[in-house]
Amino acid sequence: MVAYLIRRIANSALVLVTVTGLCYMLLGIRGGYVIASNIVGPAATPEEIQRKVVELGLDQPLIVQYAEWLAGFVRGDLGQSFVSSQQIMAILSVRVPVTLSLIFASLVLTLVMSVLLGVVASTRGGVVDRSIQGLSVILGAVPSYWLALILAIFFALNLRLFPATGFIPITESLPGWLSTIALPVIAISLGPTFGLAVWIRSSIIDLRRQDWVRTLRSRGLSQRAIMYRHVLRNAAASTVQLLGLMIIGLVGGTIIVERIFALPGVGTMLLNSGTAGDVPAVLGAVTFMVVVIVIINVVVDVLNGVLNPKARVS
Repeated sequence: MVAYLIRRIANSALVLVTVTGLCYMLLGIRGGYVIASNIVGPAATPEEIQRKVVELGLDQPLIVQYAEWLAGFVRGDLGQSFVSSQQIMAILSVRVPVTLSLIFASLVLTLVMSVLLGVVASTRGGVVDRSIQGLSVILGAVPSYWLALILAIFFALNLRLFPATGFIPITESLPGWLSTIALPVIAISLGPTFGLAVWIRSSIIDLRRQDWVRTLRSRGLSQRAIMYRHVLRNAAASTVQLLGLMIIGLVGGTIIVERIFALPGVGTMLLNSGTAGDVPAVLGAVTFMVVVIVIINVVVDVLNGVLNPKARVS
């Protein structure tokens, strides 16, 4: 397991360097003069823009700029914002709790509700089963930002059950925190929840047809004991593995959803910084997203290895 974790960390470091490197090259392809002119504004003279280019180090080759940023990242320094001159780490320290609230609340809601819906669909059958499968197809085709707009219009603007914008930290008020993340979390997790529920439903139905389940029935075990002690445990490995594949979608969904609900998270920071040409801020946001995805996937792989010995051996 230790060797496996070392390999995963090495692969994760390679992914981080690749993603941030590509991001830096795509951001810098416009040229330092264009980036500096966007920052200083349209009223600036060519001399002022050129001074800004030199001040920000945008006159150096892109590979040199990225190498300097990467060296700073290794030291724990993500640089300063081109626009506000604030340290990126200081900006992230304020915005990260917002995004982490959405990501982990969405993960918990997706996992809990998908298991419940999958069990219900596999045991009840009939209209309930067909409804869950139909909703999975419909919601799987609907983008999370569209769901966010519908939820905001109906529940926030019309019914006024939830705030339409803003964020209340959990340290200030637990009910306030729940009210501000409820609609964004539902918008992010609704599609993955029903998609994962159908997967769990199929896994349960397949497992209940296995010979070892018939053996358990012949020994007098109740259907509830067989389901929750044995069937769900065996279905957990494939469920966790599929959830790992959904992580990128869940994390990516937070970017647009944060903007719709005006949440001061990393997703909003990424969009605003990209528009302003704030390269260090964009790289800081991208780095955070990649680190979160990598950590969650490592946890998922470890859980999969614990639940599935075959995966652990491979």
